[in-house]
Amino acid sequence: MNITFMDYPLLNKTVRIGILTIFFGILIFPLVGRAQVFECNVELDKSKINSSSIDYLDNLPGIIEKYINNYDWVDDQFQEEERIKFTIQIILQSVDNNYNFKANIIISSKRPIYNSLQQTPLVIINDNNWQFNYPPNKSLTHDERQYDDIATVLDYYCYIVLGYDYDSFSELGGTPYFTKAQNLVDLAQTTSAAGWSRSSNNRRNRYYLVSDLLNTGYEGLRKAIYRYHRYGLDQFIDKPKQSRQEVLTALKTILEAKRRTTNVYLFDLFFNSKYREIVAIFQDAETQTRLEAYNLLSDLDPGHMSEYNQLQ
Repeated sequence: MNITFMDYPLLNKTVRIGILTIFFGILIFPLVGRAQVFECNVELDKSKINSSSIDYLDNLPGIIEKYINNYDWVDDQFQEEERIKFTIQIILQSVDNNYNFKANIIISSKRPIYNSLQQTPLVIINDNNWQFNYPPNKSLTHDERQYDDIATVLDYYCYIVLGYDYDSFSELGGTPYFTKAQNLVDLAQTTSAAGWSRSSNNRRNRYYLVSDLLNTGYEGLRKAIYRYHRYGLDQFIDKPKQSRQEVLTALKTILEAKRRTTNVYLFDLFFNSKYREIVAIFQDAETQTRLEAYNLLSDLDPGHMSEYNQLQ
C-alpha cells in the first residue's frame, strides 16, 4: 500500500516537515544544509522621486532579497516546494538631503493549496508609515537586539508572515513568530521611529497588528484561519461539498470573534486577501449553501458586497 502525506490531511506543518527532515536527512545528510525558508521578491518604485542622486537604490531590492532569503528564520527544514512565497513592494514617497526616505511598504505572502498547483494568499499588509535612512553603501545586518529602521522593519514583517503561515498549518501554530514580532515592537518603543507607536489615532500600525494577533480575544479568528485552510482549501479538490461546510464553519467562528472585539483590522486583512477566493469556493455550491455564505459575508465583510452579490 502506498502512503502519502495527503493520506493524513491533519498533519500540521511542523510534523510534516520534521518527518521529511528525518527521512531525507538519513539519505542525503552530507549533501544538504538548512533549507531556505522564504522565496522573497522585492520590488522598488521610485517614480515619485525625480532625482538621479538615488540611482544607487536600484541595488536595494537585491540586497533585501539576500538579507531575507539567506537567513535561518526557523529551526524547521523547508523543502523547495514548501518555501513561503513572499513579496515586498516599496513605494518611495519622498527623500531629503540626508537620505531620509518616506515610503509605503506592501507585504504579501502565499501558501500552496494541497492537491493542486494553486497558491492561496495568506496576508496582504499595506504599511504607509515607513521612514528610514539609507545613504549610499549602507549595509544591512541582522541583529534583533539593536534597532535599525530598515532591518527591524524587515525582521518584523518576516515574523508576521511566518506566523500567518504556521497558523494556516496548525491551530495557533504561529504564536512563537508573532511573539518574536512583539519583541521587535518592544525594541522599537525605545526609539521615536514612525509606525510603532501605541496611538489611539491609528489602530492599524505595527504595534496593534501584532498586539491583536497575540490577544486571546482574537484567537477565534486565528483558529478559523487554520480551519479555513487545512479543512477547507486543502481538501477542496477531493471533497468540495465537505470543504464548503468547513469554510462556512470558519466564517461563523470569525463572525463570533468579530462581535466580541473592537478593532476590525485583523478581520479586514483576512477578507481583503480572501474575498475573491471565497466567492470562487461557493459560486458552484448548492443554492442553500451559497445563500448561507452570502448572508454570513453580508455581516462579516460589507466592503466587498459587489463581489459577494454573485452568490445570490
